[in-house]
Amino acid sequence: MRPLRSLLIVYCKGVCMGAADAVPGVSGGTIALITGIYERLIAAITAVTPTRIVEVLAAPLPGRRDDARTAFLAVDGPFLLALGAGVLSAVLVATRLLHVALESEPIVTFGFFFGLIAASAVVLRTQASLDTPGRVGAAVAGFLLAFLSAGRAAAALPASPVVTVAVGAVAISAMVLPGISGSLILVILGQYEFLVSRLTAFVDGLLGLLVGGSVEAVLDPATTVVAFLVGAVVGLFTVAHAVRWALVHYRYATLAFLVSLVVGGLRAPVVKAGENLSAGWTADALLAFGLAAVVGAVLVGVLEYYTDSIEI
Repeated sequence: MRPLRSLLIVYCKGVCMGAADAVPGVSGGTIALITGIYERLIAAITAVTPTRIVEVLAAPLPGRRDDARTAFLAVDGPFLLALGAGVLSAVLVATRLLHVALESEPIVTFGFFFGLIAASAVVLRTQASLDTPGRVGAAVAGFLLAFLSAGRAAAALPASPVVTVAVGAVAISAMVLPGISGSLILVILGQYEFLVSRLTAFVDGLLGLLVGGSVEAVLDPATTVVAFLVGAVVGLFTVAHAVRWALVHYRYATLAFLVSLVVGGLRAPVVKAGENLSAGWTADALLAFGLAAVVGAVLVGVLEYYTDSIEI
C-alpha cells in the first residue's frame, strides 16, 4: 500500500510539473526543485541508456524478463512512469485551456506570459555572473539570440516534422532545468501556438473516434505530436546532457547565456500580442496586457517565496 501511495504522490508532483511546463515562463524543473524530486529526476534521466532501453523492451522475449526488470529499476522506472503520467495529464488539460485562451483572449494570455517571463528573469538574476569578458559575451549572445528570434522565427521556420523534431529536442532540455522554461523556447521560436493547436486537434481527434469520428482527424495532427515526442526523446539523450556538460565545465558562462535567453525572450509575447491587435496598442490593450502581466509576475513570486533558492 505504501509504494502505491508513494507513486500517487509522485504522480501529483508530475501534474504540477506538467502544468508549469505548458506555460511559458515557469519551468517544470523549478516545480521539481520545490517539491523535492529534482535530484532524483536528473539521476533517473541520466541513468537511461540505449542498452537499458533495449533490455526493457526485450521483456516479452523468453528468458529476458529478469534483465528487463533489473534495467527498469536501474533507471527508477516506477518513478519515471508515475511522474510522466502526471506530466502528460496536466499538459493535455493545460494546453486545451491555453488553446481556448489564445483563441478568445490573446492579449490577456500573452500579457500573462510576459509577467511570468519577466518575474522569472528577476528571480534568476543572481544566477548570471558577468565578471569576465567570456561571461559577458555569453550573456550578450543569449539575449540577442532570443530577442532577434522573437517574432521572426515563426516565419523563418517552416511547419515540418523535421523542424518539430529539432524544436522538441531543444525545448525538452530547457524543461528539465529550474528556471528555464521549455515553453518559453517554443514562444521564442514561434512554435508555441502551432504546437498547442496541433496537440488539441490530436486529442479532439482521439475523442472523436469514440463517437464515430474519422481516422484522418487523428492522423493529420499525429505527425506533429509524434515528431515532437521523437525530438523530446532525442533531446533528453543529447541536448540535455550537453547542457549539463556545459554547466559542469563552463558553469557561469552557461548560466549567463541561459538567463539572458529569458530576458531576451520578453520581446516574444509582446510581438505575438501585437499581431492580434488590428488597431495597434490602444490604452485598453495596454491595460489588459499590463494587468495580466502583474498576475503572472505575482504567481512566480509566490513560487519563489516557497522556494528557499532556485538554483540551476
